[in-house]
Amino acid sequence: MAMNTNDARQFKFAVLTEICKQAFRGKVEEDKVQALARDLVTLGGPRYRCCVYKEREILRQRVRLSLGQMASDVAEYNPKQIVQVIDAACDGCTIKKIRVTDNCRKCMTKSCLGACNFKAMSMGTDRAQIDYDRCKECGACARACPYNAIVVTERPCYSHCPVDAISWDENDIAVIDEDKCINCGQCVDACPFGAIEDMSWVYPVVDILQKGKPCYAIVAPSIQGQYENANLGQIKAAIKLLGFTDCLEVAIGADAVAYYEAQELVEHKEKGLPMTTSCCSAFVNMQKVHFPEQYKENKSTLVTPMMALARKLKKEHSDHYVVFIGPCLAKKYEAMVKKTAVDYVITFEELYAMFLAKNIIPQECETIENDNPSNYGRNFAASGGVANAVIEVAKEKELGEVSHILANGGKECKLQLQLMKQGKFTADILEGMCCIGGCLAGPAIIEPANKAKARMMKENITNQNRTVLEAVKENSFEEVDLEV
Repeated sequence: MAMNTNDARQFKFAVLTEICKQAFRGKVEEDKVQALARDLVTLGGPRYRCCVYKEREILRQRVRLSLGQMASDVAEYNPKQIVQVIDAACDGCTIKKIRVTDNCRKCMTKSCLGACNFKAMSMGTDRAQIDYDRCKECGACARACPYNAIVVTERPCYSHCPVDAISWDENDIAVIDEDKCINCGQCVDACPFGAIEDMSWVYPVVDILQKGKPCYAIVAPSIQGQYENANLGQIKAAIKLLGFTDCLEVAIGADAVAYYEAQELVEHKEKGLPMTTSCCSAFVNMQKVHFPEQYKENKSTLVTPMMALARKLKKEHSDHYVVFIGPCLAKKYEAMVKKTAVDYVITFEELYAMFLAKNIIPQECETIENDNPSNYGRNFAASGGVANAVIEVAKEKELGEVSHILANGGKECKLQLQLMKQGKFTADILEGMCCIGGCLAGPAIIEPANKAKARMMKENITNQNRTVLEAVKENSFEEVDLEV
């Protein structure tokens, strides 16, 4: 199987695969996993860091996260903070936000000096200089320079965080504010040094399977197209070969959520209140933490599709574990924030490690068909899919016209929520997706979003006439509590 990866993820993946191999053999011995991590970095010289010892320390912390521990030995255990900083890896970024480059010509106008209100600029022997004790990082000098010789460089983790949850300590190491963090994983995806990673529960999941305990796997719609040419039925068959009792599509839950959200939207319209969708866990976290009024007044009362299907399964099979498999780190937070119907969440790359550990190749498996959601439910994977499903239900049930706005990405989500807070939101429903492009572009995907989406659309052509109402009728949720 191919994997959309980079060197940082490759190290992480090698550790995950070894943990899975040991777990399937019966027991994980941390010292052996640490030994593997040490073997990944030879004494012949460092490949990426200043020395092999730093590289090994980084891998040691990766092992801890992969075993469901805190990256830092001294940090208090907190399974709700999924996204964590590997401090030994967080030293490669340019620390200074404003820098003078070699493009500086020591021009006669000295626009940079005139633009600085803090007397932080001076002219040195070769080029302009910045006194960082005085610099306020306002960027006025950069805007004034006619040669574009002064650059403004934001740390990738900081610039991609939509809720300003990242700062840095006295040693210039990134720090995540747990009171602000929504566990969206944008910083994980953005960090070019692999210094921010997520905590894993792949070990306890494999332990459950190894002990033969009954366990359902429920897969995010975005799993389609993730494992080379394997179709959805083959992926589900491969997952069952790992030891799961069965593998079901969360798109079933998505159909149900869309069905009931469309009816709830009617109530919101009668009250003159726009409604926000409940699908994206990071978007919901953003509302809960940063826009509590909108969470209370505007958010749909429905649970996420993941939780909807999990509750249905727990109601019907209370003795079974339920494991969600998807590309999302916020789902890990959702499952762990309190006792829920989802026992564990693992990602596509963690599932990939499990496949390799058991020598399972999805595209060589027989196709199984055990459920049949609508394409509207499956399209929850892409930006626009949630709103389209709700609008489709409104049409099928003749609930009236629905206007919508798509917030594609965390920063757009924040902007639209701010407009809603100010009474300036102009549509009936706001679909929020913190990953640009939707779940197909989540932080733990295997394939590039465009490639997976193309495969998904091609595979779903034969299912295009199935309606949401047909899917909901066949997969009834009437006896399931779907409210948060």
